[in-house]
Amino acid sequence: MPAKSWAAIVIVIVGAMLAVACSRPPDEERIRVAIADMQTALEEARPGDFMRHVSEDFTGSDGGVDREALHNLLRAQVLANERIGIVTGPLEFERTLDRMTVSVTATFTGGNARWLPERGAVYRVTSGWRETGGQWRCFNAQWERAF
Repeated sequence: MPAKSWAAIVIVIVGAMLAVACSRPPDEERIRVAIADMQTALEEARPGDFMRHVSEDFTGSDGGVDREALHNLLRAQVLANERIGIVTGPLEFERTLDRMTVSVTATFTGGNARWLPERGAVYRVTSGWRETGGQWRCFNAQWERAF
């Protein structure tokens, strides 16, 4: 085989390897990681870290909650509960153009860190996500008690 053919094969193989090595995870996986980070942040009483995944123009609860109100709500829950627990069901994804909608049923518990939590509720949460500056951020969320 001529040297030019070998060189072309090597270039194609190296190019393919670089493409695989430099590719980023699929959008769905990136949002799953963001949601897991948000869950961990709340469970570890770090509402500021939770908010890193929330867009500046966030709206929630049919427009009744903006970004600052959400941050205050999370702060209040952290202050009221020595321990917060969150258990989520499977995440359901739906893509619409450049946005993703994620729906999940989640159980939230809180209390003073004893063996059993004092409070708990199950919510159905639907959140809207869009990519901004290379990062997926939540720009809208609706929640309602499931039971």
